[in-house]
Amino acid sequence: MAHSVSAFQAAYISIEVLIALVSVPGNILVIWAVKMNQALRDATFSFIVSLAVADVAVGALVIPLAIIINIGPQTEFYSCLMVACPVLILTESSILALLAIAVDRYLRVKIPVSYKSVVTPRRAAVAIACCWIVSFLVGLTPMFGWNNLNKMRRTQELNASHTEFVIKCQFETVISMEYMVYFNFFVWVLPPLLLMLFIYLEVFNLIRKQLNKKVSSSSNDPQKYYGKELKIAKSLALVLFLFALSWLPLHILNCITLFCPSCETPHILTYIAIFLTHGNSAMNPIVYAFRIKKFRTAFLQIWNQYFCCKTNKNARTTTAETGN
Repeated sequence: MAHSVSAFQAAYISIEVLIALVSVPGNILVIWAVKMNQALRDATFSFIVSLAVADVAVGALVIPLAIIINIGPQTEFYSCLMVACPVLILTESSILALLAIAVDRYLRVKIPVSYKSVVTPRRAAVAIACCWIVSFLVGLTPMFGWNNLNKMRRTQELNASHTEFVIKCQFETVISMEYMVYFNFFVWVLPPLLLMLFIYLEVFNLIRKQLNKKVSSSSNDPQKYYGKELKIAKSLALVLFLFALSWLPLHILNCITLFCPSCETPHILTYIAIFLTHGNSAMNPIVYAFRIKKFRTAFLQIWNQYFCCKTNKNARTTTAETGN
């Protein structure tokens, strides 16, 4: 039987589709820029690519699944659970990528002379692989049993087998709020965010000390080296700030749902929080374009070479001269 879509749902779907149409091409452009520009091929930008991959998946996978959940089709319990879990995986992947970026920036200013021998491409690849493995383990925990199946059976007094248990598919129906708050938020979201805040404060402190003392570094010009590091650190800290601003409201609403069951949260607040989480995937390419010169140069090169009616023959030369 066809499921009718209300005017409110139609508006919700339209906004989600718009976010996806911005997020997917924008983050593909980030990945493309790193692949094209040699100046963007270091550990930091490898972690940024990992973050961009997660953001592409949010637009291409999570948003369509969120639309399905919003419509609320009748499905088997574990089928609905599989629809709900990808957003948990990709959220954790983004957090761990941001943490890896923060640690990388810290090492660049703490040990500038030995940085390249410590943070090798192989170690960066291993770190990225570990981040994704942990993300899958954290995000798929509800599939391993920490979900609402037994709770729903007790409530509805059903003794049917898993395959016969059909429900209206919604996120809160299958995902346990205890998991979302105690495990997801209190263990895998909030502590990494606080750790990253501490790391960036230490990065800014180290850079300012070096600029004031004018100590020697791997660069012939300490002021130029640490000045550039300060600018990049500010840009990446902005990415972290936007992530926290986008995701904390939804987690706060989850805490209210768990700790105050009698409290009624207006649906419009929940939708705004969801839009913020999904919209965060579209923000990062904009930050890179306006704040990081290497990305801006690479984006312009791609535009001139592949999208302009007349190809700019000097694009590669310009990138080679300004990328480093």
